[in-house]
Amino acid sequence: MNTQQISVLITGVGGGSTGEGLIKSLKLAATPYRIIAVDALPISFGFFEVDAYEQVPSAGSPQYLERILAICKRENVQVVIPGSEPELKKMSENRKVFEDNGILLLINNAEVISRCMDKWETYLFLKEHGFDVPQSYLITEEQQIDEIGLFPVVIKPIRGGGSSVNAFLAQDKPELEFFVRYLLKQGAVPVAQEYVGSPKEEYTTGVLHTLDGNFLGSIALRRQILSGLSSKIRIKNRTQHPYFDTLAISSGYSQGLVGDYRSVRDYAERISQALHSTGPLNVQCRKTEKGIYTFEINPRFSGTTVMRAMVGFNEPDILIRHHILGEKIELPIPYKTGIVARGLREQYIGIDQVKNISLEDFIEHQ
Repeated sequence: MNTQQISVLITGVGGGSTGEGLIKSLKLAATPYRIIAVDALPISFGFFEVDAYEQVPSAGSPQYLERILAICKRENVQVVIPGSEPELKKMSENRKVFEDNGILLLINNAEVISRCMDKWETYLFLKEHGFDVPQSYLITEEQQIDEIGLFPVVIKPIRGGGSSVNAFLAQDKPELEFFVRYLLKQGAVPVAQEYVGSPKEEYTTGVLHTLDGNFLGSIALRRQILSGLSSKIRIKNRTQHPYFDTLAISSGYSQGLVGDYRSVRDYAERISQALHSTGPLNVQCRKTEKGIYTFEINPRFSGTTVMRAMVGFNEPDILIRHHILGEKIELPIPYKTGIVARGLREQYIGIDQVKNISLEDFIEHQ
């Protein structure tokens, strides 16, 4: 066992975020890590769970990359893991800068990230490669709403929208028109996606490859999305579709049962192989009477990463041990099955304990 601490920088560490889950995952590992956290917001839960932290500009700022690299140099960072999609995109576009500075980026290849962060491109790719996918419609102007004749449908922007942000559910044309107009008004390009399957048969599956493309394993969780924490939308079906009772969209805060789910994992593995995935990949799907339908692919670590780590499938730790320590990973990766439940917790931090962040917006000046 290596006793030298590995310095890892994790971004986007606000409460309930992927970044916070990555911190928890590394702290669960036997590998000794020194964890540095950064976030654009001053009140970020992950700041108070790590060895060092700092508030940084948002990923869209011209100063963002410079600040990240300066922190990496000061803290002797060996590995960087983005915890938000804007930062993933920024780092993917500038990966050579990190490589030139001897920093390992734990992200997928640029092609997979670009394709899977665009929901329409994801849909076209899956359809072209023969995978079952909900019927989808790209809507660039209001007139295209008339082309959609099936309900219910899920409406979401083609880019962004992690954790179901700006995802809506329409059961008739007036609802569809309302949500599409709202998104178009915000400057987003919506996709209307056929609602398929039962919320009781929804799965989130991680497929892990090394950064040079060698398959390491997969793990699936059957989601429970009808609880208050895990459902963004939960409404009674009003359409004529006899298969549905309750319609639901996950909030992104997964919980449920980790099991073998061989057919779901095989399906996700075939998708990752078709994509030529290199690194972490997360496939969201529902199992129906007609087959398994994928409705989204996240080309990154997901909010479920920490839950996988809890049962022994610790994705970031596995990749670091392989790429930094040169360890031979035992295959298949052993992990436990069982229920993983999720909740909320709070933590008090005294003002005198706070450093490297700005609280001007929260503290009244006398």
